[in-house]
Amino acid sequence: MIEKRFTCVLWLLAVATTSVCQAENWPMWRGPRQDGISPERDLPIEWSETENVAWRLAMPGVAPSTPVIWDDKAFITSTDRDSEDILLICVDTDGIRHWKRRIGRGVSEQEDKDNLAAGSPSTDGEHVWTMTGDGTVTCHDFAGNRTWQFEVEDRYEKIDMPWSMASSPTPYEDLLYIQLLHLNSSRVIAVDKTTGAEVWNVERPTDAEGKCLRSYATPIVYRDDQRKYLLTQGQDYIVAHDLNDGRELWRCGDFHPRSGYDPMMHISSSPVVGPGMILVPAGNQGNFQVLRPDGIGDVTGDPNYRLWNDYISPKRPSALLVDSLVYICRESGVLHCLDAQTGQEHYQRPIHRSTHHASPVYVDNCIYFVARDGTVTVVKPGVEFEIVATNKLDDTISASPAVSGGRVYLRGFKALYAIEQQ
Repeated sequence: MIEKRFTCVLWLLAVATTSVCQAENWPMWRGPRQDGISPERDLPIEWSETENVAWRLAMPGVAPSTPVIWDDKAFITSTDRDSEDILLICVDTDGIRHWKRRIGRGVSEQEDKDNLAAGSPSTDGEHVWTMTGDGTVTCHDFAGNRTWQFEVEDRYEKIDMPWSMASSPTPYEDLLYIQLLHLNSSRVIAVDKTTGAEVWNVERPTDAEGKCLRSYATPIVYRDDQRKYLLTQGQDYIVAHDLNDGRELWRCGDFHPRSGYDPMMHISSSPVVGPGMILVPAGNQGNFQVLRPDGIGDVTGDPNYRLWNDYISPKRPSALLVDSLVYICRESGVLHCLDAQTGQEHYQRPIHRSTHHASPVYVDNCIYFVARDGTVTVVKPGVEFEIVATNKLDDTISASPAVSGGRVYLRGFKALYAIEQQ
């Protein structure tokens, strides 16, 4: 118990340190720690088309990707309905487009599923990395100069992925991590973030079948005072990899429904890490698991490493861990609140009866849930269910929110919105 409390304290100190260093930045999908948590304060909980909108910038095409923000620059990927280009767009945080660059090309103006601009950018304050849905990986500097680029299919297997790849590149220290889990590949790679040169690539063994070979998840870095490693999820397993050489440290399976193996179950949401635990989602009707981070080898079903599990599937949105509570928003808009240590359910309530693809964010003691119909429901955290605000924009939104500089950024199919208390 003392060891667990010590780990939690160190984790919270790490989060606090990260928050101080990156309080104004949202450098990758779901933020600095890929957990959807922001230290910002005094953000609006209510807005409309005309209230608390600092600016609205029209987008050239649709995309479910999240903007990333560093200081006074925001970066977003997009399709272009006129040219059929896939774009990286740089926007000043005053709402003025600074530049745009072509990062790919292809017919991609589809709205119901992922498209070639589905992956979110990532940045370290000097570089911006992108990966298109057909596997073009590119690095730009903040001035818009392309510093390197390569095609996944030139180095590795041909991509076979309905609705395109949607995973975002994950930078950590000197490397950029990418998972290539699709119908024709079971591979994870790391490249030098400044040159694009391969540092390592590993085959990721799997016995998955059918659509289970498809993973749209993003690699997540786990780190605490004792360990750090890369997590990749898909093809029936979550796998922990050594950050330096990609070797497998541990893996866990058993994500299928109670009824048995479902060859139609693929992974769209990503893991979430917290103090001494890893929240691991599953596909439709699958087995959501909360694991300890100190596994060795195959820990599937091992009660020494699994804190709890439940057959609650978010399907698309990733989970959220706030203090001692886990929030799982199903694609249907039903919210589950559970105890993080035991899995005891505190409530199960609908927040908004519409499709939810975006992952929630926690900021200033509020949780923001975004539905595809442009409705954002703001919920108070805690064991009692309470909606504090419901907001609506005339747009379709599949992207997860970004939070930086006192603003919530929402990427709709029509426009990018900067929501700010006026």
